[in-house]
Formats: sequence, C-alpha cells, structure tokens
Amino acid sequence: MKIEKEITTYCKFCNKHTKHGVKVYTKKQTSGLSIGTRRHNRAIRGYVGSVEPKIHPKKLGKKQKVMLQCADCKKVTDRVFGLRTKKKIEIKR
Repeated sequence: MKIEKEITTYCKFCNKHTKHGVKVYTKKQTSGLSIGTRRHNRAIRGYVGSVEPKIHPKKLGKKQKVMLQCADCKKVTDRVFGLRTKKKIEIKR
C-alpha cells in the first residue's frame, strides 16, 4: 500500500482541512516495569505452573497505522488504513 508523503485531510484541532505529513507508525518497546509484566513475573516465580496465554491462530494481516502531523498546529493524530492488509505501508518519495 503506497501513500503520499504529504496529504490534505481534516484536522480536528484546527477544525479545517490542512496539509499533513505522513509517518509510518512503529510500536515502541514495552516497559519492563508495567503492571502486566510485574504480575506475570510474580505468577511464574516458584512452582506455580504455566500462566502463558493460550496459543491462538495467527491473523492473516495486520492493521496498517500511520501518524499524521498537521502542518499548521503540529499536532499528531493516527489513522488506520483498511481493516487487515497483508501489504506494508510505503511512503512515496
């Protein structure tokens, strides 16, 4: 899926259509001190047994997400393109 480097779309902060810069969303590394990680580490300590999640079938494609930055107010919003796509998002040069 190819997207322009700059698109014109609605900005909810400016309340009008403006130009937006497009960046591909990349997920950051999760914190080791989050409550879910601490709870999981506490549960697997000792002879408790497995608390790993059940294995589910893999999904066919991921939701493709981009970050849109307004040229006027510099606010960033996200947008999901399509439902589940197998193709990665590319930004046209």
